[in-house]
Amino acid sequence: MATPIDFYFDFSSPYGYIGAEKIDALAAKYGRTVNWHVILLGVIFKTTGGAPLPSIPLKGDYAMRDFPRLARYHGLPFSQPANFPIATHNAARTFLWLRQQDEQLARNFALACYRAYFAEGIDISDLGKVLNIAASLGVDADALSAALNDEAVKELLKTEVEAAMQRGVFGSPFFIVDNEPFWGSDRMPQLEKWLETGGF
Repeated sequence: MATPIDFYFDFSSPYGYIGAEKIDALAAKYGRTVNWHVILLGVIFKTTGGAPLPSIPLKGDYAMRDFPRLARYHGLPFSQPANFPIATHNAARTFLWLRQQDEQLARNFALACYRAYFAEGIDISDLGKVLNIAASLGVDADALSAALNDEAVKELLKTEVEAAMQRGVFGSPFFIVDNEPFWGSDRMPQLEKWLETGGF
């Protein structure tokens, strides 16, 4: 059986949003499954020396134009969030806690968070908003709130990010298939070619 695709994403990444909306269908087309992994770009930037795109002269201005254009290209709703980028540790911890119980529910939560932030302008750095999104999917908000204060859940996120970096992950979205890395939603056509041909 063909190996799964590993998909790495940060909830504050517009390109990650596009990747999240597209990856499962792309994988299914070629008989693959997808393992979803949440990361924190802020932590990774400390290793790479990177910075949020809007803070980079010239490149930031281009990115702010590219985000909505790329969403239009893919037929996805997009509204530039007023607060961007944001801290996403609450959403990330929620995803990991849910993934331990129900992988599909965790994916549904991830997509709901992305859509809330990039299509509806809901600030998912706000814990209350994250709890509301989870509750809308049937998650017990009280149990989730307690879990987010659990040191084991916090440690799990640290471990997840460290494991991603050990595999060479430095951006969002980031895909690894058959040990071949592809960075960025703009590399998804190459990813599809790889899946179609078995490698090139």
